[in-house]
Amino acid sequence: MLDLTKRDIKYLTGVGPQRAALLNKELGIFSMHDLLYYFPYKYVDRSRIYAIREIDGNMPYIQLKGQILSFELAGEGRGQRLIAHFSDGTGIVDLVWFQGIKYITGKYKVRQEYIVFGKPNPFNGRFNIPHPDIDEVSEVTLSSMGLQPYYNTTERMKRSSLNSRAIEKMMANLLKQVNEPLPETLSPAILAEHHLMPLTDALRNIHFPAHADALRKAQYRLKFEELFYVQLNILRYAKDRQRRYRGYVFGRVGEVFNTFYSRHLPFELTGAQKRVLKEIRRDLGSGRQMNRLLQGDVGSGKTLVALMSMLMALDNGYQACMMAPTEILANQHYETICNFLKGMDIRVELLTGSIKGKRREAILAGLLTGEVRILIGTHALIEDTVNFASLGLAVIDEQHRFGVEQRSRLWTKNDRPPHVLVMTATPIPRTLAMTLYGDLDVSVIDELPPGRKPIATIHQFDNRRESLYRSVRKQIDEGRQVYFVYPLIKESEKIDLKNLEEGYELICAAFPDCRVCKVHGKMKPAEKDAQMQLFASGEAQIMVATTVIEVGVNVPNASVMVIENAERFGLSQLHQLRGRVGRGADQSYCILVTGYKLAEDTRKRLEIMVRTNDGFEIAEADLKLRGPGDLEGTQQSGIAFDLKIADIARDGQLLQYVREVAQRVVDNDPNGERPENDILWRQLKALRKTNVNWAAIS
Repeated sequence: MLDLTKRDIKYLTGVGPQRAALLNKELGIFSMHDLLYYFPYKYVDRSRIYAIREIDGNMPYIQLKGQILSFELAGEGRGQRLIAHFSDGTGIVDLVWFQGIKYITGKYKVRQEYIVFGKPNPFNGRFNIPHPDIDEVSEVTLSSMGLQPYYNTTERMKRSSLNSRAIEKMMANLLKQVNEPLPETLSPAILAEHHLMPLTDALRNIHFPAHADALRKAQYRLKFEELFYVQLNILRYAKDRQRRYRGYVFGRVGEVFNTFYSRHLPFELTGAQKRVLKEIRRDLGSGRQMNRLLQGDVGSGKTLVALMSMLMALDNGYQACMMAPTEILANQHYETICNFLKGMDIRVELLTGSIKGKRREAILAGLLTGEVRILIGTHALIEDTVNFASLGLAVIDEQHRFGVEQRSRLWTKNDRPPHVLVMTATPIPRTLAMTLYGDLDVSVIDELPPGRKPIATIHQFDNRRESLYRSVRKQIDEGRQVYFVYPLIKESEKIDLKNLEEGYELICAAFPDCRVCKVHGKMKPAEKDAQMQLFASGEAQIMVATTVIEVGVNVPNASVMVIENAERFGLSQLHQLRGRVGRGADQSYCILVTGYKLAEDTRKRLEIMVRTNDGFEIAEADLKLRGPGDLEGTQQSGIAFDLKIADIARDGQLLQYVREVAQRVVDNDPNGERPENDILWRQLKALRKTNVNWAAIS
């Protein structure tokens, strides 16, 4: 049987060692199998030829047949370009090249017939086609061209003439070698039940579709398979875990929980908080190990729910811990929880990297005797030196900063894994949650505590500074505090820091009677904490900061957030930032400041922010606008596997459908022993081997 995974790409006609090295480095293509699974990003219809006189300025890519009348060079130095005047007898267009000029003049001849393909642009009263594809007429058979595939290539590849067209030619050579069907990767039952195209046909038609319908069927087959194996992997892992790990049974809600509930609860729980606590309570008493994702917007009261879950562990004789991604956040949780538990005899300790010496030793000793009942900290909690007497529940805040592997290190802290509650303030759209956290049950807190007013969001252009400063001044006069946030994006860090410094000076000048503090990630931790403290205590009225405040400081008196260059932030980041205000009972404002010139999707982002405070709606929109790869937060954990053709934003319905198909397979064949599923388990194993990251989600 043909095994393309074992055939090195350099032996394919048209590749060779140099091109192979580029494909390895730039696209991660090493074998012929890798190339076959490098799919086009779009297709262009090349079945018809246009006349030059038919061209208008709104046309997409078109094909012309004619001759080059003459060449001329224009411009000088780096701005030099080669122009070929091309005619089909109905008119003339200019073909223009800015690179590879020597190569072009050597390759194409005047007065010979060619087929030219590209996108016409109006320029100086006639049309030009920059960097067109040119073929000799004898090489192109129109009816068979049909839809031409287009492949993504990098700048470095283009410089070595390894463009989309070159990849297309390699692909054609590769498919010529596929004389027999490739081994099928789905079972006959699944292919038949879901009317899926056979694999070999699907791969031929994804690269060179005979017509639009064949392309649609090929895409469906390949997306179905890709999402099916992602879900099969997650569901099998979850099923396996349920079988292998019994959970501690928290049989009772006792004195600790009830005392807190009746005497110390700072405010009435919302309906959503009560519902989520019931779901958690059911898990903790079930004998299954709980693995639950708690989603809720900034300020919806997740910490209180987490604390009450920890108190259930205490009532059943177990310890609990809470892990946060940064020291600032760990400190904040520690203070919040100590305040909640004031007057109750419960030893709560904080463990972070900066706690050393005798104090650290005392905490570690207290954990082993069981005197420390709640431990709050950073990654320091999963170090080997940290051991518990009986850890029953682990709460992880901002899960997307902790990989599954780190989560599993908590499990080794005991003879059985503790129950796990993961909290996230970046609401994740359902389809993405099913893929990133398919092994977790999901609870949602979808209402804000009473007395919280929704934050009013306003979009303002930066030429209206005066009125912006006037409204900020009004809030300060009423005794409120204000954030000014500047972007700090890695690539242009120097410019960004300069902007922040200039912004700081401007604000100091505009508000001479106010104390202004500033915070950015390049400062030393002690410096940063001192500045944050000035603001938190109310000594400073204005804080100028970068996105370091996205997680962290909780200042109920801060009621205005001005976000400068808002066009440079993603939706979920804007939403996270906005959540820093609106923590008290006063009306709060978020002002998005941008320049006048805005790209279309930037405008959409800002409109969504102004229209809604609903984190789920925002996350859904973010997923559609930006795609899952760069969603704030999922970036670090990455979607743990490479999606080559499916798109979680657009294929949400298909994802839910294949999840059910995968669920049936796992339910009917939990041990992977049935012969009819042999092909599925074999393929899953192969995928885990070849794609490094697949194993990371299990």
